[in-house]
Amino acid sequence: MLVLFAHSGTGSTVATVHRGDGVVLQLPGYDRKYRVPHDLAHFATERALGISAGVFGAIAAGGVFSNMRLVSGKPRHDAAQRSRRLLDANKRALTMAELVAGVVHRAVEEDETDRVTALVRDAWISFDGSDFPWSDEQVTEAAVTLAELAAEWEALGVVKAMWPDDLVAPMPVPHGVKRGRRGRT
Repeated sequence: MLVLFAHSGTGSTVATVHRGDGVVLQLPGYDRKYRVPHDLAHFATERALGISAGVFGAIAAGGVFSNMRLVSGKPRHDAAQRSRRLLDANKRALTMAELVAGVVHRAVEEDETDRVTALVRDAWISFDGSDFPWSDEQVTEAAVTLAELAAEWEALGVVKAMWPDDLVAPMPVPHGVKRGRRGRT
């Protein structure tokens, strides 16, 4: 999935997402006060940490957030129901992605990347309390990648990046749907 981050007409950012199914969507950013776009932080963090059910993995799977708009392409006939089911099934993962991407974003924004692993670990403990699911190297990679993308953003005002095909949120099976062959009578 191709994602193009660019300046919007409002002074913020907009991420134009070209999904594999031919649908093109725009995700507006609300980050005029930041040097580094928040959605870029989601992209770098979720990709580096392998978060498939975060913002961009959910979009790749067919999720459409309420603030997104269709630019082109023809969505599936059941796209709205699938999106709702997908986003509902991944609420916890989306919340976790928001938290972790926010911490990485802040570390890069405030030039504290040397502390990013400790900051993400602390955030994880407050969120879940279980064993930390990522290596220090992955967390560092998220911050380094975001810093590199931020430098490209500052230099060019646009960032073009690919979301991995294998980092897509799983589509939950609809409730009440029976799978398999019907019994013969």
